[in-house]
Amino acid sequence: MNIEELRDYCLGKPAVTESFPFGEDTLVFKVAGKVFLLTGLDSPSFNVKCDPEWAVELREQYSEVLPGFHMNKKHWNTVHTDGALTNKQLREMIDHSYNLVFASLPKKLQAEINNGN
Repeated sequence: MNIEELRDYCLGKPAVTESFPFGEDTLVFKVAGKVFLLTGLDSPSFNVKCDPEWAVELREQYSEVLPGFHMNKKHWNTVHTDGALTNKQLREMIDHSYNLVFASLPKKLQAEINNGN
């Protein structure tokens, strides 16, 4: 998955915005203002939020999944995209991160997003 594919996939989700709050080299995707994915423009990896138990399982199962670089290592993984992980697996991790962040939003905001407002 290259940066264009990653960007298109993330922006295809409801209420997602992109920005560069940490400098011109770090692309950040947010749902309703909350971060769910960060990536360096020239990096073959991204950071995603993850359920702590699943985060450990993924790290044990795949050498491409590491504790989140410059992030809370309990809740974030760094995922390298230049290894054995398939695009389907990468999308699953992105979806999981998006869904975790979405679920943390107020119910009213979730309903507004689900209704397309």
